[in-house]
Amino acid sequence: MERSEAKRLLEFIRSCPSVYHTVERLRAMLEQAGYARLRENAPWQLAPGGKYYVVRGGASIAAFRVPSRGAPARFRIAAAHSDSPAFKLKPNAELCGGGYVRVNTEPYGGMLMHGWLDRPLSVAGRVLVRTDEGVAARVADVGRDILVIPSLAVHMDRSANDGRKYLANVDTLPLLGGKDRAGGLHALIAEAAGVCEQDIVDADLFVYCREPGGLVGAEEDYILSPRLDDLECVWGCVRGFLDSAETPDIPVCCIFDNEEVGSATRQGAGSAFLRDTLRRVALALGSDEQAFQAMLADSFMVSADNAHAVHPNHPEYADSENCPRMNGGVVIKYNAARRYATDGVSAALFREVCRAADVPVQVYANRSDLPGGSTLGSIAETMLPVRTVDIGMAQLAMHSAVETAGSRDPELLVRAMTAYYAAELSLSEP
Repeated sequence: MERSEAKRLLEFIRSCPSVYHTVERLRAMLEQAGYARLRENAPWQLAPGGKYYVVRGGASIAAFRVPSRGAPARFRIAAAHSDSPAFKLKPNAELCGGGYVRVNTEPYGGMLMHGWLDRPLSVAGRVLVRTDEGVAARVADVGRDILVIPSLAVHMDRSANDGRKYLANVDTLPLLGGKDRAGGLHALIAEAAGVCEQDIVDADLFVYCREPGGLVGAEEDYILSPRLDDLECVWGCVRGFLDSAETPDIPVCCIFDNEEVGSATRQGAGSAFLRDTLRRVALALGSDEQAFQAMLADSFMVSADNAHAVHPNHPEYADSENCPRMNGGVVIKYNAARRYATDGVSAALFREVCRAADVPVQVYANRSDLPGGSTLGSIAETMLPVRTVDIGMAQLAMHSAVETAGSRDPELLVRAMTAYYAAELSLSEP
């Protein structure tokens, strides 16, 4: 198997330093494929064979297609998330003192803090700008190595290798420059946004790792890159969505923001964004509320978010019989406490999709005494009563600044998702 899909994934990740850039990149991909933008604050007119997308909050996006003939009976949905753990800049972001200028940040999401130390960092996100027509949003990426979070030398902390608690208000503040650089951060952001400093009203900005992703291993078996969680699944879902052939169903691909902080936001999986979108689609196509509810009852969703691979140095943290490995194919995720939405029915249906597509399937379950994380599937299904399976691709170092995954897995995910959008998914129930 070639690594071409992994290389395309790496190029995609490099173009997505923030959630806002991710949505802009997805918009470009969709528009190149003939999708038209719909606005939430305007009526929707949908045509047979039409291709559309809608954005909420600048950081979440949902795309769908209308079958060219016949009344659709259900939705075929895939969802992933656009955000990754990072350091978010505070409003007054410069800290001057001790002869240095540092950047005032706070953690966004549950991160492995030590992974961010001693790496080239930059700043990207969204800038809100004053214009003659009012306030406008602009994506901005400083795009060069301007920050570093320096470690404390082992000579000054002899217990550094014995385990360390990092304080977010002390140990992980990025260094910008010497005291003569005061005010420099604001100027860099204005330059990146292409605006005057005095026209910036506010911003949503994040520190991101500038190290370019690449392939590593004796035979380039692995991907080493920032933001694999969850841009690998974003890429796989969107590619499968765009590559799939027309069916009688309405295919939907939704990329949510804020999964890393619980999804309970206007544009998160815990919001009404996806349900609002599906309902408006059904109503615009002539369905009433009864018909819409019937469509949901017969629909299916794949929630795609990466899974923990068994660690080569610490296999004791995995369940010995339910631990996936990188380059082993799609991972179906299970949890008795329903932190994943998978049940026997949804797993069985998706296994059949993968079998028909010749994609290997692995399973993941936490070691029974270790609580695991959750993902958007179990959150989204509380808003949307749709049968759901939680999947992902196996990776190491989840939530580090740089993560590791299998270089053969992206192609398998694209193949599985392309097949999913075209599959029958029939179920006989008593």
